[in-house]
Amino acid sequence: MVTTQDIFTISSKKQFEKITLKVFRHQYDNNTVYRDFCSFLKKDKQNVKSIQEIPFLPIQFFKSHEVLSSTDPVQETFTSSGTTGMITSRHLVTDLNYYEQSFRQAFSQFYGNIEDYAVLALLPSYLERTGSSLIYMVEDLIEGSNNPDSGFYLNNYDELITKLTTLDNAGQNALLIGVTYALLDLVEKQSFDLKNTIIMETGGMKGRRKEMIREELHEVLCNGFGVSKIHSEYGMTELLSQAYSLGDGIFECPPWMDILIRDTEDALSYIETGKTGGINVIDLANINSCSFIATQDLGKKYPNQSFEVLGRFDNSDIRGCNLMVY
Repeated sequence: MVTTQDIFTISSKKQFEKITLKVFRHQYDNNTVYRDFCSFLKKDKQNVKSIQEIPFLPIQFFKSHEVLSSTDPVQETFTSSGTTGMITSRHLVTDLNYYEQSFRQAFSQFYGNIEDYAVLALLPSYLERTGSSLIYMVEDLIEGSNNPDSGFYLNNYDELITKLTTLDNAGQNALLIGVTYALLDLVEKQSFDLKNTIIMETGGMKGRRKEMIREELHEVLCNGFGVSKIHSEYGMTELLSQAYSLGDGIFECPPWMDILIRDTEDALSYIETGKTGGINVIDLANINSCSFIATQDLGKKYPNQSFEVLGRFDNSDIRGCNLMVY
């Protein structure tokens, strides 16, 4: 059996590959939806010897099936956002410890000790519904910061403007994490000259604004907040791990997560680095559901293992997490 210790202490490519194949075999044995999908592709655990041979479950299965590799009781059901009438994804989580350890450890890897920050969250469309995995994560980060100035903001922009300016002027390191359209609303109300604040966008116009290409969006936000870079988080309802960009839309994964780029013409083959294709995600924290997910995002991977998100496949549902249409 693969443990949290196995997953969250991965420190080499060889170790990652070994644990990944173990997780594949575990999910093949314990996840009937995934095993049926593998069988449809004529793949079984005996003839999968490398990561490239592992089948990736199309993300749409989270809308139509209960994707589980565990018989333990479901502790939490995370749901995707969607417009009225749209079928949303349901991610059944049987052990929240995997999610908590994943986002806490990843945040620490990319940003250091959470207690060094005041965490301000501008996530109105997420707060206005239940079942958001992003709200669960940010709530935990706010609590973990142990800072009385940390907190959520809904539509009280004036209060947020005052708080952000006061904290920054006092030299307090702050993280403002926000849904894209709300960050744009904020800089239209007030321009800033922030010196001690990280601005992190989580993607998503939620139908409130016209989609923008990333360069244009980040330029507007950089000018509005007075910062040199806009950070980004790449996550989704169906995952328990996030990749982070410290600027320029270039993302990096924590050690238990990886990205493969599949050929858009042949979903079972991969393309070379630097070329655009569909994003497949390996998320080992997803051990109790499915760790191998074929997303509807388009992207490219670079030789140093970083990657870029370039948009979405045509005709796929608009989802809130990092929708950057080109």
